[in-house]
Amino acid sequence: MRTDNYKNMEIPKPTLGDVSAITIATPDLDKSFDFYHKLGFNELFRTDFPFPLIQISDGALLMMLRKDDIPYIALTYYVREIDTLAAGLEAEGIKFSSKPNPNDMIKKYLMKSPDGMNVSLVSFVDGFEHPKGASLLTTPPQDYSNPEKYVNKQCGLFGELAHPVADIDKSMEFWSKLGFKQLSRMTSPYPWSIISDGLSIIGLHQTSNFTNPTITFFASDMKDKIDKLKNEGLTGVTEKMGTANVTLATPEGQSINLFKLGM
Repeated sequence: MRTDNYKNMEIPKPTLGDVSAITIATPDLDKSFDFYHKLGFNELFRTDFPFPLIQISDGALLMMLRKDDIPYIALTYYVREIDTLAAGLEAEGIKFSSKPNPNDMIKKYLMKSPDGMNVSLVSFVDGFEHPKGASLLTTPPQDYSNPEKYVNKQCGLFGELAHPVADIDKSMEFWSKLGFKQLSRMTSPYPWSIISDGLSIIGLHQTSNFTNPTITFFASDMKDKIDKLKNEGLTGVTEKMGTANVTLATPEGQSINLFKLGM
């Protein structure tokens, strides 16, 4: 990962809401939480209504673990004027694959990117707050190589939700309607770009090397972090480009990339 990909970027202002999270369904909440806790995440909130869930964060990335036996991952926004926002998106040509019932206490709209990523809008819940810690996008470049500055000491800096796509330009047409801007674009080892709306960071990867959205962290000392995680009992580690670049299999059947930051 070249560190100059994130330099001199003008970060856009979010238009979908003030809080975003990655929602992951899990058949076993406690098992999943134990896994993410090893990766530097702490519990923020837990409830059984409207279904069992645990909200967790590493200080920069917010995640929602939801109890469900069916595998699922989505980019979720918590929205105050949800019906107004949904109507505006429909006017821009966005089609929702599901909509809430009029009497739902907590409303949810679901849409899919051209390549199948779930994006959901959910009624804002009082007390929810977007983490204030720095991601790779908002960390000063001079701190990239200083692990002591990382919010997450176990995994490093959240860099992107990597999304495999068939056509970057077609994908960008969709994401731009949601307020995302292209911040960088590269051609090697295949066409890919980094996009953001100021809250979320998406990597559009025009490749068949992977098939599902994948949470990705970067660190200058990633090999040391991986070795420490292994020593603490972490399993399901697959090397991608040497021992400093691996993919983790999560308990829910999802994947997490841990990649070395720098050339």
